[in-house]
Amino acid sequence: MWIDSHAHLDAPEFAADRAQVQVQTRAAAVAHCFIPAVERANWDTVRDLAHAQGDSYGLGIHPLYVPQAEVADLQALDVALKAQCADPRLVAVGEIGLDFFVPALCSPAMREKQEFFYRAQLELARKHDLPVVLHVRRSADRLLKYLRAVGQGGYRWRGIAHAFNGSDAQAQHFVELGFKLGFGGAVTFERALQLRSLAQSLPLESLVLETDAPDIPPHWLYRTATERAKGMTQGRNAPEQLPQIGKLLAGLRKLDVEDLRSAMWRNTLDALPKIAALV
Repeated sequence: MWIDSHAHLDAPEFAADRAQVQVQTRAAAVAHCFIPAVERANWDTVRDLAHAQGDSYGLGIHPLYVPQAEVADLQALDVALKAQCADPRLVAVGEIGLDFFVPALCSPAMREKQEFFYRAQLELARKHDLPVVLHVRRSADRLLKYLRAVGQGGYRWRGIAHAFNGSDAQAQHFVELGFKLGFGGAVTFERALQLRSLAQSLPLESLVLETDAPDIPPHWLYRTATERAKGMTQGRNAPEQLPQIGKLLAGLRKLDVEDLRSAMWRNTLDALPKIAALV
């Protein structure tokens, strides 16, 4: 069986057929999904969905939602993590991080606010001894800076650098700090040369698989702007795509698919240990 280490199953794209998506997920031999939160308003939603579907979840404030976030949301996160510490399905703080790609998030004031919320959430993750699931978008070096700062004193991080697309050196630094690197639909594109190189060269024990459903569709679902202008529909990514992504990654690494699947299973449980009791 497979584990999807990052799927936004609460997204509105799944509203019309969420139950069917769950059936298709299990039929595709995906035994478990981690559902990250993105803002205070959806914390209850991801928790309830994880319990209803037999999956796991994280709580946090995504950098794309930092503009409307308030300091009170960080206080609420602390309260929620404490109140739900005994919930076996709460397995991480996430999705949190920094995004220096979206123009609206790149002004000096917004970069500062992002970094404030990111560091505060790292401190909460350490306080409650939970792994973190990181949003990494043109921000790897700053993410690493705060991981080192908050982790001073020998704290050992666990978690996932989701949708990783950095350099070899940055990848190594995340791994050294205790993180796995998430690979998904982006690695299926032949033109993703740097990403494919990383997927082939990194130690197998440093990788996990994810879909980021409904986003980052693999190449067989992707439609270009030209194709969309002609009326072709952009494919919706879903956890059922994970085995095919895994098969492609196995091919890149010249591994048997079952060997890759077993390694991804072990690696995900190492990154998010509480999942072991759920699967």
